[in-house]
Amino acid sequence: MTDTRVAAASAEEMTGRDAEFTAFVVAAGTRLRRSAYLMCRDWHLAQDLTQQTLAKVYAVWDRVRHDTNLEAYSRRVLMNTVFDQQKRRSGSELVLAELPDRPDRTPPGSPELRLPLVDALAQLPVEDRAILVLRHAEDQSVDTVAAILGLSVSAVKMRTARALARLRTLLGEDFPDH
Repeated sequence: MTDTRVAAASAEEMTGRDAEFTAFVVAAGTRLRRSAYLMCRDWHLAQDLTQQTLAKVYAVWDRVRHDTNLEAYSRRVLMNTVFDQQKRRSGSELVLAELPDRPDRTPPGSPELRLPLVDALAQLPVEDRAILVLRHAEDQSVDTVAAILGLSVSAVKMRTARALARLRTLLGEDFPDH
């Protein structure tokens, strides 16, 4: 085969590879960004974490694209990226947005309920936050969360129960339990 044919075949393969990765980004990007936001409470940082995650997945795309559960793999990479970012960040740094006045009665699922929930979630250790985000925001099974985080099923169950109890304590009795 001539050098021209080899180069053309390689370029065609790269185009197909990039098209597959682009389709993956379109399918998974919003989910990753939402999970990153729930972990860090900052849309800009969530975007950065998502981009870092996608860059890490792209770097190993040839190895993982066919024989790997890409959804689970990308969640694992995201959680590892969040954990690494949390280790580097100052423990005193806290991202806050100016919150609107809270009405007395708020319907379940409204933004006024989500803000205190996200604030309380941010007060949990990052590992507990990851478990709650994966279990309840992404609706993943205990087995899937255990695989993503490298924990046993019983550890995920125990930490979920403890994290939910701590979250309920942080939210107080007046917060609707739905």
